[in-house]
Amino acid sequence: MKTNLIDWPTFIGALFLLIGVTLPLILFPEAGKEFVSQANTFMTGNFGVLYLIMGLVILAFLLYVAFSKNGSIKLGDEGEEPEFNTFSWAAMLFAAGIGSSILYWGVIEWAYYYQGPPFGLEAGTNEAIQWSTAYGIFHWGPIAWAIYALPALPIAYFYYVRKKPVLKVSEAVRPVLGKSVDGPLGNVIDVLFMFGLLGGAGTTLALGTPMIAEGINTLTGIPVTLGLKAAIMLLCTLIFAVSAYSGLKRGIKVLSDINIWLAIFILAFVFVFGPTKFISETTFNGLGILADNFFKMATWMEPFGNFADFEDTGFPQSWTIFYWAWWLVYAPFVGLFVARISRGRTIRQMILGTITYGTIGCILFFGIMGNFGLYMQMTGSFDVVGFMNENGAPATIIEIINQLPLAKFMVLVFTVLAIIFLATTFDSSSYILASVTQKNIEGEPLRWNRLFWAFALCLMPLALMFLGGLGTLQTASIVGGFPLIFIMFLLAWSFMKASNTDIRASDDYRPSTIHIERWKNRKKKKKRSALEALEEKDLDGK
Repeated sequence: MKTNLIDWPTFIGALFLLIGVTLPLILFPEAGKEFVSQANTFMTGNFGVLYLIMGLVILAFLLYVAFSKNGSIKLGDEGEEPEFNTFSWAAMLFAAGIGSSILYWGVIEWAYYYQGPPFGLEAGTNEAIQWSTAYGIFHWGPIAWAIYALPALPIAYFYYVRKKPVLKVSEAVRPVLGKSVDGPLGNVIDVLFMFGLLGGAGTTLALGTPMIAEGINTLTGIPVTLGLKAAIMLLCTLIFAVSAYSGLKRGIKVLSDINIWLAIFILAFVFVFGPTKFISETTFNGLGILADNFFKMATWMEPFGNFADFEDTGFPQSWTIFYWAWWLVYAPFVGLFVARISRGRTIRQMILGTITYGTIGCILFFGIMGNFGLYMQMTGSFDVVGFMNENGAPATIIEIINQLPLAKFMVLVFTVLAIIFLATTFDSSSYILASVTQKNIEGEPLRWNRLFWAFALCLMPLALMFLGGLGTLQTASIVGGFPLIFIMFLLAWSFMKASNTDIRASDDYRPSTIHIERWKNRKKKKKRSALEALEEKDLDGK
């Protein structure tokens, strides 16, 4: 077992921080929950506008980079083909960035907006229904995927262009912070990222596990208990541990491909055998509402909510700010993973591909799965809202799927898809956590390191699940992830500083392909040619 490659301060620091947060939540669950809740309320209430500004600035910045000369930089050697074909690449980044959460919120999120609509609208009205078809797409759309894509820029640049064999957030901010990232500051940056990911992983488990348990209950009649949820969690852990152990090409890629084909099948089935006309028109209409009100939705903060004539709904804090904070917690992980799988592509392809494929995938889930549930509600064939308020969201999601033709079969496919979606997120997570805790990556992270983080991702949430503290861990990770707003700024600055320095160093920039080694080699050849010409001139003169 190799241990000299491990960055022990980061490894131990992340582990101790996770234990230091979860132990008080286990020993004092009520007090811990109250403290974390107050901290979250304080943060979103007082600094929520920072998250909204961050989302818009990141999207604008990435679009600028994509269409600038920096976007033409190739991640790899000149003439090198992409490591993965476009289908597998898109499947891996989508599965890693979304996980089983898309199956949860894609089906049911509209019902929350239906009951608690934005802009002070009355619940259940025509306006509330209209907005419920657009807000889910907005929250899972271009801004979300832009937040995911930003960390990939400097990480991929240093890994594939400057040939630094390190996949760390701290290494990506070296152009700005210099040698200070080699000390405690660098460890703190990496540990904060890992803590956010571990807490965010707990959220995904908290959403996915009960939904899978309800699916198994519908298929087999086995009651939904903590024991069943624990068994599901352990099964998912076993799947993603094997996948992570097998590596990127033999494990994660194969699982992601299976996952995306199952997702395509269930989306196509619901679209064809469900209310096709309603789904098509409602999705298109929702996209129109989003396009017409994008900046209104991205900047709405309810500043007048504390005044007598204005109602404070808490919608921005509960939804938009929460989502931007959640994407932020996951961003370094997804960015690291996207960077790792993007060899052979240009910066432009990586940015536009991540935002485009990610957004399209989410539009399909919210448009097809969500609007199928809305159709059930509006036709009266199934009271989704009433059932959810009485039985909870996980049972409601499975019951919506149960309204389809071949109900049992579709519930089976949906449940299997949820398990694989959960596994694909976690095998990617364990792969990246292992990468961050190593001093350098030669090919892939050490297998024992990948396995360790695969089980670490499960054990803490498993313990907290029995105490009902998974939601608290999620909130704690979002509170702890607040400094990532400033780290995102450093990542953007680092990329621009490093890439612009290298571009200025070249005197023969070509927009089609840029590679630093090519520039250096050409400059050397030009210098040699100039010297040879001078020598020949001297000889002729003599």
